[in-house]
Amino acid sequence: MSDVQVSGAGERRRRSAGGGGAGRGRRRGGRRWLAVVFLLPALVLLGALVGYPIVFSVVRSLFDASGDGFVGLDNYGAMFSDEGIRTALGNNVVWVVVAPTVSTVLGLVFAVLTERIRWGTAFKLVVFMPMAISMLAAGIIFRLVYDQAPERGVANAVWVGVHDTFADPAPFPGAKPRPRAGLQASGGGSFTTGSAVRAGSAVLLPLVAVRPDDLRGARAAAAARPQPGKVTGTAWLDFTRGGGGRPDVIDGGEKALAGLRVEAVRGGRVVASATTAADGSFALPAGRADGARLRLPAANFAEAYRGVDWLGPTLVTPAIIGAYVWMWAGFAMVLIAAGLAGVPRELLEAARVDGAGEWQVFRRITVPLLAPVLVVVLVTLMINVLKIFDLVYIIAPGSSIRSANVLALQLFQSSFGTDVDEGLGSAIAVFLLLLVLPVMYVNLRRLRKERRR
Repeated sequence: MSDVQVSGAGERRRRSAGGGGAGRGRRRGGRRWLAVVFLLPALVLLGALVGYPIVFSVVRSLFDASGDGFVGLDNYGAMFSDEGIRTALGNNVVWVVVAPTVSTVLGLVFAVLTERIRWGTAFKLVVFMPMAISMLAAGIIFRLVYDQAPERGVANAVWVGVHDTFADPAPFPGAKPRPRAGLQASGGGSFTTGSAVRAGSAVLLPLVAVRPDDLRGARAAAAARPQPGKVTGTAWLDFTRGGGGRPDVIDGGEKALAGLRVEAVRGGRVVASATTAADGSFALPAGRADGARLRLPAANFAEAYRGVDWLGPTLVTPAIIGAYVWMWAGFAMVLIAAGLAGVPRELLEAARVDGAGEWQVFRRITVPLLAPVLVVVLVTLMINVLKIFDLVYIIAPGSSIRSANVLALQLFQSSFGTDVDEGLGSAIAVFLLLLVLPVMYVNLRRLRKERRR
């Protein structure tokens, strides 16, 4: 082959190679434009719904309530000097620390325990069901659950039931002596006779303001007769239905107060005690009661235990966090259970064969292998908690709303409440964004590491 033919063939190859490279470049450019065309609607929508509001909020936070006067960073200074916003910030810290941690721990426990039971799927379904309920509906449910009245609030019904199991209720809550009946208030809700009693005498203890429900099945009162060597008496409801009757006298049909505790007190010490019988009578030994004063202790008249004020200023935030955990523990459980399904069983069995207990297997093998999933759940819940608004707004009553305040709720109140200040509201919104950004950054770094693996 001649040199001319060789050079011609080489030239043709270079042309074809150059033409192929240009073609591939044109194809890549066309694909980029095609991708841009498909992404453009999403980018426009993202800019309109996310980008523009963020930029507008940042700019608006630099102006006063009217939007006309530039105030710079004054709104941010006012945000940290306002007592209500500082309370909201403190509550947000509690939310971020407690709610995601408790939800994740419960989800982990549920996911591990349900692996070994036959009805584990049904249990997971029940625990996950609250996720199908909106925050509004969950707030209404727990507003009723935490109702102060035990007959309506489930939480207090259970609490009062447990309390009353170990503590006897007062027999006549709210009752008190008839005025000028010789019984005087002696502090703490108790009543004491004004003079000392003597052996062989009968003492009358007339009471009023007894609730009709506390007299169901009560017998008619009978006047106690004086007995030598004893101090006797009668406690009864000094009230005749329909009117009539004489004060400080046991009239026919007036009800006896059974189960009332009567104490003989001398020198501040209880020297004898008795409980009234079905007819309201009682008897005390004269050897101890003679010369003492009779006292009706406060335990006879204490109001019925009404449970815990769940939605009071002290407990309102923990109570609302409980409602949140009820909703989101199922979410954590499902994600952790999915991660648990991918854990190599041979590692767990090998550890058990080597003599490791279940707690050691869980702590040394299961938890470390689930660490990436636990981080995902924890970070997701932290972002969700920073935006919490619905539950607080619905569950917290007006008397406790300031104690339960969070940043998202304060943002709503500052922007749309009675004292509208959109500049301050925008500053709170920007501050919330800055709080979320570090958590999102951690989440993005974790995702990148997962992709590299």
